[in-house]
Amino acid sequence: MITFETINELTLKVTCTGNDVIFTKAGAYIAGDCAGNTNYRFEKVLLGPQNNLAQAVIGSLARRVTGENIPLMKVMLGGDSETYYACNAQHVLVYRLERGETISVESENILAFTQDCKYSVRFIGSGVLSQKGIATSTLTGEGQNAYVAILTDGNPIALSNVHTHNTIAVDPDAVICWMGNGSCDPHIRTDVNWKTFIGQASGESYSFEWHGGMAVTVIIQPSERQGGIQLKVD
Repeated sequence: MITFETINELTLKVTCTGNDVIFTKAGAYIAGDCAGNTNYRFEKVLLGPQNNLAQAVIGSLARRVTGENIPLMKVMLGGDSETYYACNAQHVLVYRLERGETISVESENILAFTQDCKYSVRFIGSGVLSQKGIATSTLTGEGQNAYVAILTDGNPIALSNVHTHNTIAVDPDAVICWMGNGSCDPHIRTDVNWKTFIGQASGESYSFEWHGGMAVTVIIQPSERQGGIQLKVD
């Protein structure tokens, strides 16, 4: 049995009873507490978290090609313990996936996940407009303890149209992740015209949109990455 929870907004606490395995961003461990000798150990993940070697190799190549590569560490928990993880004092958001539920997240924002999550990289085809390209990392719940810990710059906010069926539009450079059942990748709306090329762009030339028929919850952070394309002439 394993649980994730956030401590003081900036730290992930992992409570384990018995034996289990989690995957974290390499170097994210900051402390641990257990009875007797240390009953957990760390191992660098060379290819990927998949148990199948062929799938791990293919996954590793896909992550490197798409820019979604993340240095992972495998934490083997050999008994009752509490361990703590953090990264650069970023805020930590914990989410528990239902079976079949998928979270799409920028690889740099993944802090940790349990082995009940299936990890992969998926092409979304919306690519050159967003800072991270044409792919996103995905985690799908496959068990009762499918926890994911996400990093954000500042306290995040959540937008959901599950009950309202409204259209949600967000800046791709502020998006951390989105959750839903099945395929819920965003549509891309662009506003590129002649003003863009003479330096008169609004600064909001493209956005991700989820329409009312796409039940989704989107997490955004109060800061933006540097965009991947600058369409203007100085």
